[in-house]
Amino acid sequence: MVEGKKAPYLRLGVNIDHVATIRNARGGKFPDPIRAAQLAVEAGADGITAHLREDRRHISDEDIDRLAAGVGGKPLNLEMAATEEMLAIALRHKPHAVCLVPERREERTTEGGLDAAGGHNHLAPIVRQLVAARIRVSLFIEAQPMQFQAAKSLGAQVVEIHTGAYCDAHGHEDYAARDRVLERIKAGAKQATDLGLEVHAGHGLTFDTVVPIAAIAQIVELNIGHFLVGEAIFVGLDAAIRRMRHLMDEGRQAIS
Repeated sequence: MVEGKKAPYLRLGVNIDHVATIRNARGGKFPDPIRAAQLAVEAGADGITAHLREDRRHISDEDIDRLAAGVGGKPLNLEMAATEEMLAIALRHKPHAVCLVPERREERTTEGGLDAAGGHNHLAPIVRQLVAARIRVSLFIEAQPMQFQAAKSLGAQVVEIHTGAYCDAHGHEDYAARDRVLERIKAGAKQATDLGLEVHAGHGLTFDTVVPIAAIAQIVELNIGHFLVGEAIFVGLDAAIRRMRHLMDEGRQAIS
């Protein structure tokens, strides 16, 4: 980093979906994802992310009702499929942001990015209504030029780059593949910024993989959830988030 120049701050959005997954495994009210959101804010989260799936496998409508009321003054990022049902829920609650994601009922988690280019005609009226309601719209996409162009054409203000392939390659110690994906993410973040889009990133990030992503200057926010909830079992949510925040800051210091 240039001496005397402060690295741009990188926001952390904490996804609380899998606190709800644990709750739903047995039913009842515990552990409460809203309490997790409160603890996340106290630990330094800049926002809360929650994915209301069509099958309600983790986050529930009641959870969204409670989150929409506000947690520590931090913004809610509502992840959702591009359906009429979810659009109606978003327009009713008016979260700070909506991130449109692909969704298949048979998948364990979100697999890959949204095809914004191929789904342009379906997505256009949904994006238009969200923007008209003054909700920031993000598209969860792969780091591919045509997807960034499509996001801009649709009128989205934000793109969230899918980091799953990068994290998977790291986990399999396929460092050549990891480096290739990382370079695509870097190039994509620059392209998106040049198009006037705000750039976020997320999916699969861990303590071992976050620093190189945090070192990409154009990325202004990371959304991380499953790993933090899993790590919280061993060290607590506060410690897990603070450690992630420290590593994100470390990555930021590497920006030259």
